[in-house]
Amino acid sequence: MDRIIAIIAAALVFIAHLAYAAYAHAAGPQTHASIQAAIEDYLRVQTSGLPGEATFTVGAIDPRLAMGQCAALEVFTPPGGRLWGTSSVGVRCTAPAPWTIYVGVTVRVKGTYVATARALAPGQPLTPADLALMQGDLTQMPAGVLTDTAQATGKTSAAPLAAGQPIRVDLLRTPFAVQQGQSVKLVSTGPGFRVTAEGRALVNASQGQVAQVRTASGQTVSGIAMDDGSVEVRF
Repeated sequence: MDRIIAIIAAALVFIAHLAYAAYAHAAGPQTHASIQAAIEDYLRVQTSGLPGEATFTVGAIDPRLAMGQCAALEVFTPPGGRLWGTSSVGVRCTAPAPWTIYVGVTVRVKGTYVATARALAPGQPLTPADLALMQGDLTQMPAGVLTDTAQATGKTSAAPLAAGQPIRVDLLRTPFAVQQGQSVKLVSTGPGFRVTAEGRALVNASQGQVAQVRTASGQTVSGIAMDDGSVEVRF
């Protein structure tokens, strides 16, 4: 009995597939307008979380392409792709006849970025007066461009910067909290104790980096450079 039921079920599925295939053939090819609409729905969701105001356009589909009717179009971003600037998305169908095409898209994001308010020399510490917030298409900005002045304030320029130049993270350096050869306070801490001593820095180190210090007795110790210029050794 179970075998008969299974045979009947398989036959019904086969008939349904034939019926849908006949319908798809009669209905003609999938319209390009419906494919573009599916892409627009996909982009609307995918770009909703981008920083700033996102807009997009969908490129034209080659009019020579004729794809069969599809029950459910699936839009996807190709592996390694990114919906940023000029890129492409894929659209595929799995039934009744599988097919896949790729369509060009353009995503623009209007947002705020950080630029120099005036020309800056290398090694110059940046203050709020040196920075300006600008509006523009973030997809056309260089990779790593800053979007908040707090990301640049207090750092130094690693190269000459022209007035109005977008500031990238790689154009800045964190100033040294400890400089080689300077006298520093060495703070040793541990459970229930805190001991301070004087030493001399053997290397340059920014806040949070490891700094080596030579004590008055000639011993070399390693600790963490602090923002006040001291070096902390934790036990």
